[in-house]
Amino acid sequence: MDLYEYQARDLFEAHGVPVLPAAVMQDASEAAEAATRIGADSGGVVVVKAQVKVGGRGKAGGVKLARSPEEATQAANDILGLDIKGHTVGTVMIAQGAKIAEEYYFSILLDRSNRTLLAMCSKEGGMEIEQLAVERPDALARVAVDPLVGIDDAKAAEIVQEAGFDSDHDEIASALKKLWKVYQEEDATLVEVNPLVKTEDGQILALDGKVTLDENADFRHPEHADLVDEAAADPLEAKPSPRA
Repeated sequence: MDLYEYQARDLFEAHGVPVLPAAVMQDASEAAEAATRIGADSGGVVVVKAQVKVGGRGKAGGVKLARSPEEATQAANDILGLDIKGHTVGTVMIAQGAKIAEEYYFSILLDRSNRTLLAMCSKEGGMEIEQLAVERPDALARVAVDPLVGIDDAKAAEIVQEAGFDSDHDEIASALKKLWKVYQEEDATLVEVNPLVKTEDGQILALDGKVTLDENADFRHPEHADLVDEAAADPLEAKPSPRA
């Protein structure tokens, strides 16, 4: 089950991954209040983001910067109802703005071909990772992760080293270990952050997250039922198959 960005963000926060304050809404009339509250610590700057389970939101006009409650309301109005690659936007997230110094990439996923887990990390986040992997493969570190050990201190240090980070090793490693907790404890098959950023004041933050949960493990997570988007679910998948 793929999660919306705001759902991934909430899971990150629950597991101690550093994130920024945010709120979600389906009605643009709620945007001004949310922007006022959330933007209080960022000079009034917030980001209004379409919540769809598809990439390319920014290019489609689904991500807008707002510097006032009025701009946030207008942005929410513009984004709600927008069609992004066949997905109609019914929810927006308003997140606190950040002064970004550097953008990174990190993911951990199930590597079925090698029957293990794979962590990928790069100092060059913010762009399409598929494009980076093709055009500059040396810029993307790939580190195997033993499922029985996970990302402990040693593995986090290895990932940071392989990715070639010049500074903030401990802070980045700490974020990676917390993201591993999300992967492990939520029975995920993918946890991705693009970008993982360093702000101008030195914070390491997960600004955009993607999480896919293993539905075969739902019996261990009854709370995951609350994450299902019933309105977008395929009715054919829910329909019982005919008896033979």
